[in-house]
Amino acid sequence: MIIQNEVLTVDIAAKGAELQSIVSIQTGLEYMWDANPAFWSKKSPVLFPVVGGLKNNSYQFDGTVYHLNRHGFAREMNFVVTEHTDTSITFLRNSNEETWAHYPFNFEFYVKYSLHGNRLDVTYIVKNKSEVTMFFSVGGHPAFKVPVAPGTSFEDYYLQFSDVETADRWPLSKDGLIELQSTPLLVNSDKIPLTKSLFYEDALVFKHLQSSSVSIVSDKTVHGLKVSFGSFPFLGIWNFKDADFVCIEPWCGIADSVNATGRLQDKEGINQLQEAETFERTWSVEVF
Repeated sequence: MIIQNEVLTVDIAAKGAELQSIVSIQTGLEYMWDANPAFWSKKSPVLFPVVGGLKNNSYQFDGTVYHLNRHGFAREMNFVVTEHTDTSITFLRNSNEETWAHYPFNFEFYVKYSLHGNRLDVTYIVKNKSEVTMFFSVGGHPAFKVPVAPGTSFEDYYLQFSDVETADRWPLSKDGLIELQSTPLLVNSDKIPLTKSLFYEDALVFKHLQSSSVSIVSDKTVHGLKVSFGSFPFLGIWNFKDADFVCIEPWCGIADSVNATGRLQDKEGINQLQEAETFERTWSVEVF
């Protein structure tokens, strides 16, 4: 389903409310990964009601054990369109018997895409329709094509943080869980050169960065992009081994740690909503 303004054409699929394409009308440049199945067949999964992996792919709530795969079920479910204009579209996924088998809350989950010049805003809206406190995580997983411009290579680009950072990465175990000890990565720096080997030990996972945005840029081209995520406390940056893309992933939530208790209420970064409350967060990507 298409939204468009004078600068960009954007395509989103109803399955998973998943962003498929961002194309510059002026240059014809495509900014999204092509989902080559030889590497990774997704483009921009929506992560809900968990972000990352759960210990033993399960959690406990109110005395019951539930099973839920990595990143939750929203990315595999069909959404309905509730609003569609030239420059914006809103998708909705309601809870139902299929979701209750894995997640015991009543909810409305909206994903809204809206264009503003060269910027695409992606907004997650969660409404608690239960009579109890609802616990959840939500996040994005957009895969951006690197190299961005013809005639450049993956290694010509770097990650540009909006602030100078001294920040560790949190390694992932072989089961995709957060290890207990972080490792230094950014030391009084705002830049990480992109290399394929940077991701050979899985994603770069950050907690509570000072920066509100990260850009993919190169000194060899004027073309790149900036992802802004100021209201998201966690960030993942990921590449499938040797593939030509980089995911910049704003998260309100994070994978279980290796010593997680399994209780949903104890989960690091978990969000909670009281009955009838609404949660809303927006990240954005500007392309140039």
